[in-house]
Amino acid sequence: MLYSSDSYQRSISRMETVTSIMPVISEQIPEYMWSVVAGRQSFEDGDVYGTIDRVNTTLNSLIASVPQGQYIELSVARRTMETLRDYVSQIETGMTMGRPVVVCEAILEEVRSVAALIQEMLNNYISREIGLVSRAGVALHKAVLVATCLELLLVIFTLFITFRMNRHLCNSIHEPLVQLEHFAGEIATGNLRARAPDTSVTELSALIGQVNTMAMKLETLMEQRRQEQINLQKAELRTLQAQINPHFLYNTLDTILWQAEAGKSSEVILLTKALSDFFRISLSAGEDWVTVSQEFRHLSGYLAIQKKRYRDILDYSINVDSAMNDCVILKLLLQPLVENALYHGIKYKRGGGNITITGCIRDNRMHFEVRDDGRGMTQEQLERVLAAIHADPAGKKTNSPDLKIGFGLCNVDQRIRLYYNQPRGLSITSGAEGTTVCFSVPIRGREELKHD
Repeated sequence: MLYSSDSYQRSISRMETVTSIMPVISEQIPEYMWSVVAGRQSFEDGDVYGTIDRVNTTLNSLIASVPQGQYIELSVARRTMETLRDYVSQIETGMTMGRPVVVCEAILEEVRSVAALIQEMLNNYISREIGLVSRAGVALHKAVLVATCLELLLVIFTLFITFRMNRHLCNSIHEPLVQLEHFAGEIATGNLRARAPDTSVTELSALIGQVNTMAMKLETLMEQRRQEQINLQKAELRTLQAQINPHFLYNTLDTILWQAEAGKSSEVILLTKALSDFFRISLSAGEDWVTVSQEFRHLSGYLAIQKKRYRDILDYSINVDSAMNDCVILKLLLQPLVENALYHGIKYKRGGGNITITGCIRDNRMHFEVRDDGRGMTQEQLERVLAAIHADPAGKKTNSPDLKIGFGLCNVDQRIRLYYNQPRGLSITSGAEGTTVCFSVPIRGREELKHD
């Protein structure tokens, strides 16, 4: 329909264009030339050549828009316009050279004859276009008939779909029963998050609602059970964390006693204060979370005590980003790592060694690293330690020296994964000399803990 309508409109537009130039050719140009020959006007008074050029431009445009094979009249008319221009040029030459009026009038008759011939050609073209318009009208009529048939087919198809939908509606009672059966099977396999979709069948809607309620309650009970297991695991880890190595306490008190007997009161005060800070932050009023500054103060107290005991073999440095000081961290994460580095790395190295503890913020997380340059581990030992950390979450003791190393690390790794709900805890690398233990946790503040 659109194609036929467009063809129809193009033909009408071309005929209107031809009709608009016909008076110019048959009347305007001959009349102007008669006025020139009669001496009423001169060539300078009008723009006869411009008029002829505009007519030629219009004819060229029409020839370009007409389908091939249908513009023969327009082509002949366009070439005849050149003849008309020649006669106009002859009249201009004759008037300029002062030829007799009779000669110019004879040429004027030729102008009129050529203009009439061009008009006849354009009339023939219009007749041809009328035929095209008639055929376009017939095509448009056929398109309307086809569209009407398609609409009828669409109506029939719609009725067919409606019939099928009615049959589908009749089966709607069977489908809820199948879905309920499938839902019951999901519950039986342990998928308590499954929910049976509601149905418009009144008799089944209440049953589906009760089954969904039962599944919801079961899911709630299972979640409570899971939370109780998490709390129990936290309590076990908290108990392990609260255990104080008696040898560390005995040795520290002995060191204080030796310093007192030696009359080194300043050393006694320093050690006593370090031990006090160590126990104060270890207990921290029963809270699991402390600020990063408190954690490092606790670590500094521990290292200050150990430095007095192992002054010939132990050096240490603490580098922490001051921007982390007010952030909150799970307490006693660093001290077991430092203790592990001292007792299993530095202590067995000839000439002693150095422990470096760093803390920084990177990628919106807090990163901590404990590095020593003491005795390292072979690849086999490292693999056994990592296996102990990941496969022994309860932290059971073993007689293997390598797995004893992993006991304190296991506690820290489990606490990081449990309290921060992240799949990875500690990352350990080691070589012939030195071991590096690092971990990263999200940045938290006091306000965030209130909402946890």
